[in-house]
Amino acid sequence: MNLTEKKELFHRHVKDLQDKITQEIRLLDPFIAINEDLWTRHDHAGNEGGGGITRAFTGKLIENAGVNTSCVFGKIDPQFAKHLQGTGDEMWAAGISLIIHPMNPKVPTVHANFRMIHQGDKFWFGGGADLTPYFPFEDDFSYFHGVWKKAAGSKYNEMKKTCDDYFNNHHRGLEMRGIGGIFFDHYNSGDISKDMGEVFDLSNHFIESYFPIVKKRISENWDQEDEDFMLHRRGRYVEFNLLHDRGTLFGLKTNGRVDSILISLPARCKFSYQFKPRPGSVHEKMWEYYKPREW
Repeated sequence: MNLTEKKELFHRHVKDLQDKITQEIRLLDPFIAINEDLWTRHDHAGNEGGGGITRAFTGKLIENAGVNTSCVFGKIDPQFAKHLQGTGDEMWAAGISLIIHPMNPKVPTVHANFRMIHQGDKFWFGGGADLTPYFPFEDDFSYFHGVWKKAAGSKYNEMKKTCDDYFNNHHRGLEMRGIGGIFFDHYNSGDISKDMGEVFDLSNHFIESYFPIVKKRISENWDQEDEDFMLHRRGRYVEFNLLHDRGTLFGLKTNGRVDSILISLPARCKFSYQFKPRPGSVHEKMWEYYKPREW
């Protein structure tokens, strides 16, 4: 199988995974509304440059979510091309990116993405998944990391550290946006079949890593203080996505679809000057988890 065929295989895989995750969301929230949008783009030279499938979700249990796939190609800004790992000013990229913001503060927000990029004479893989909880259910955190530890095997520790370091609001004293997960980028061992198989296996573990937690917590009660804390932590999520997220920058710099890129933002969030949870509250305890730790 040549490189072109492998790229087509990767694109088919992420679209299949998009369908599977969509089905899980439908089963979870019978009232979910899905706005599916098939979009196209032009490359930096104004030529046809691929496109994608954006699915935006709103429901009774899921406040807002996005599960997107894309396959884009063509010329890119030469100045931006210098910041990538390949050669030349043409690229191809395919992947899946998702974000789920539940209504219930007892249920964590989750993010995941898996992608393949080809630029000039180089290609590589990247992606991962991370959890942003608002309530200190440590057994849920251990479960989430346990699934990824099983999936990543000997690479887990490295991927976990990369995630801890990356999904971090460095402007706030290295405050993590959640409790981490796994993350990898520019992955190429020299064996494309092996690498692609590993990425397929990792991405196929997403459903197992997240939806059992949702089903466990989705019916739990919450109060206004719980919701207020969630909205403030979502504000931190917005800070990361707009200030530090490389995927956001990549999409905007490659003439991606703005609404599809910014679908990761929550429908509601909050900012208060020098916000801190109430002393002695369960939310103050939750704040202690927004830093690297072993699971």
